[in-house]
Amino acid sequence: MAPSLTASTLFFAIAGGFVPSLLWLWFWLKEDSHPEPRAVLISTFIAGMIVVPLAMVFEYIVSFPIGLTGSLSLLAWAFIEEILKYIAVKKTAFCKSCFDEPVDAIIYMITAALGFASLENTLFIIRTFQNSGILSGIDIGNMRFIGATLLHTASSAIVGAFIAFSLRKNKKNLKRNTYIGIIVAGLLHFAFNCLIIKSGGGNILKVLIPLWFIIIVIIFIFEKVKRKIK
Repeated sequence: MAPSLTASTLFFAIAGGFVPSLLWLWFWLKEDSHPEPRAVLISTFIAGMIVVPLAMVFEYIVSFPIGLTGSLSLLAWAFIEEILKYIAVKKTAFCKSCFDEPVDAIIYMITAALGFASLENTLFIIRTFQNSGILSGIDIGNMRFIGATLLHTASSAIVGAFIAFSLRKNKKNLKRNTYIGIIVAGLLHFAFNCLIIKSGGGNILKVLIPLWFIIIVIIFIFEKVKRKIK
């Protein structure tokens, strides 16, 4: 029988899901030389959370009623999540007047991604608490902080980078480059999930090395875009 979810385990699950993402968000926001309105950032973060249950519904549909399995289902799941994160930002931030600099695209995409990761991680930790106990839940929380949160940050930042460079160079190609960014992000997401499954949960840090490299590249891109607007 699965253990019941107590107030203390719920607290640890929420803390494990949200605190790491909020620390990541703090890191990226302090890199922004022209801070975005707090209300828009909060609404974008919440929008990222809201699309988590939508992603779960669509992922269920492609896996069961449609019947995709194996790599095809992983590919579909990856693109579902990347598209929904982009829609979350489009509906909450890209339509606002405060979206007035190319670098804002990266900031808002990362904000939505971290909102998505926060709720997704919390749900995973709760499930692990119920199945394996609090210690396993803490371990899962640490690993998802390193893995899933990093993945969502990297993939959404890629979409933001494609948008940012389009706004800086040629707005005529904005729609096309946005689609390309989502495709690249979805393929990265899919590749990472395949590597995790192939590793069987072992040697996870080696699997994460490419993601750390991508994050470093994104930091350089972020700085490059910032310098162009000064």
